[in-house]
Amino acid sequence: MSTTRLPDVTVTVIVHNDAGRLPRAVRSVCRQTHRDLEIVISDDHSTDDTPQVARELAAADPRIRYLRLPENSGGCSAPRNRALETARAPYLMFLDSDDELPEGAVAALLAAHREREIDFAMGAVRRIRVDTGRRSTWMPHLVGERRTLDGIEDDPRLFFEHLATSKMYARAFLDRHALRFPEGIHYEDQLFSAQAYCLAERFTIVPEPVYLWYIAPYVSSDAASISNQRHLIGNVRDRIHVQRLIDAFLAESGHEGLREDKDHKFLKHDFRMYAGDLPYRDEEWLSAFADEVNPYLETLSPGAYARLPRAERVVLQLVRDRRLPEAALAARGLGYGVAPRRMAADADGRVYWGDRVPDSVAARRELDLTELEPDTRPFPGALFRHEITDIARVPGGGARIDLTVRTYDPALRLPVGPQRASLVISPGRRRLTVPFRLDPVRPGVFEGTVRLDLAGARLPLGGFAGVRHPLVRLAAGGQSNQALLLAPLDFPPLTARVPYRSGAAPHQVTVEPEGHNPGRLQIRWQPAGAPAALRPLATRLVHPRLRRAVQLVAGAVH
Repeated sequence: MSTTRLPDVTVTVIVHNDAGRLPRAVRSVCRQTHRDLEIVISDDHSTDDTPQVARELAAADPRIRYLRLPENSGGCSAPRNRALETARAPYLMFLDSDDELPEGAVAALLAAHREREIDFAMGAVRRIRVDTGRRSTWMPHLVGERRTLDGIEDDPRLFFEHLATSKMYARAFLDRHALRFPEGIHYEDQLFSAQAYCLAERFTIVPEPVYLWYIAPYVSSDAASISNQRHLIGNVRDRIHVQRLIDAFLAESGHEGLREDKDHKFLKHDFRMYAGDLPYRDEEWLSAFADEVNPYLETLSPGAYARLPRAERVVLQLVRDRRLPEAALAARGLGYGVAPRRMAADADGRVYWGDRVPDSVAARRELDLTELEPDTRPFPGALFRHEITDIARVPGGGARIDLTVRTYDPALRLPVGPQRASLVISPGRRRLTVPFRLDPVRPGVFEGTVRLDLAGARLPLGGFAGVRHPLVRLAAGGQSNQALLLAPLDFPPLTARVPYRSGAAPHQVTVEPEGHNPGRLQIRWQPAGAPAALRPLATRLVHPRLRRAVQLVAGAVH
């Protein structure tokens, strides 16, 4: 690249103490199909081997410059802003050192800029689980088709796509509005993106993937990213603080009409993440959480609450009423139609979540379950709650476990007396059904024990690698109802080896609570050998080449 000619695009790679992953990120930029680039490694004063690694990368490619901040800023904004001050290109992108750009990212976004005059272009973000390699698209409904918008008012849902890294910005746009990343705060992307959306006169969305975002869901808490440190009350405080900054910007910039959309995004996305964690938190944490969020929740528009599903509104209201243990209980199984343990009715026959009729008008409105018709809805859709109260491995080894199941029938839909129930699980195409009996404990509560022998599951011949969530089936009056089974939150995983059965391979099977959702019991299978049906075949073949071929097939299945 000529020293007198400006590059088309500057890609800034920010880094702090990430010498191991920095080369992968930088190489992903070097591999771009559009070659006329400037790459700035902006180091937030790393104390590991990052400086040496960065200098070696810069020495290997003349397009790379290394910038080191004199002291650590503690966030993403300062290293981005320092690089932005020195960037020479008319278009700018930002990359974190633990992520990558797909090869066509720069070309796709630059083409959108060259097609028409826009302030920024944005594309799809691929999320990659580092533990499983599973890929998914971030906010796919927002980036599924190519379109150009004349401002955020054309589609306010885009507040949900608040990543600064999924976009290529025109330098002239950023300079015209003096738009820079806010320093000294966390969740800086949310404020920066909200400002960019509101200030832009026109921007284009392309459906091509432009960013690879690596997710490590089970990383230790001290190594987790800021957004994954939700166990810290300071994290809650930071998230609320940036929301207030966004609200102030909307008011000052004449975009107050977008407030309901932005509030809905906060409730549906930001608060919802904390809601999923509530069952894991102790009473002290829950109290501190309510102290932080409740004053802000009071400022949000009623229309934003009205857009939410009833189950999420229940959790929010219980937090606002400081019925915190009940809020944690309500958060179990969010999104799966799990019933409360109890419901209360007022003199008018309206039914409410919990064991008492709420005092305030607002609480009665949000906790009112009457619209769900719990007393009259058809039995297959009736509301039940199934919880495991005890899990025990059966003595003698093997993959047998005893589950003590407590079923709550808050609308009293089940007949008096013992109930017929089954545990249902389907690894592969064939279903394993284990009947058991639920005995009455008190009105609306039943309990029973079911012995689950996972060696009895008929797996596919080629093996089964995957996760299944057992369901509880109730039968009454010739109809059946199936609902998920809630697991204890803290029991250690139980792992056993399942031997050959019906020609299938041996498997390792693990029973555990679902890791990312504090609700369902999950059972995980992993093949631990070649299918038994193929082994005798290999020994019967006479010709050694054919024998070797079958052995290779067996290995491939494994």
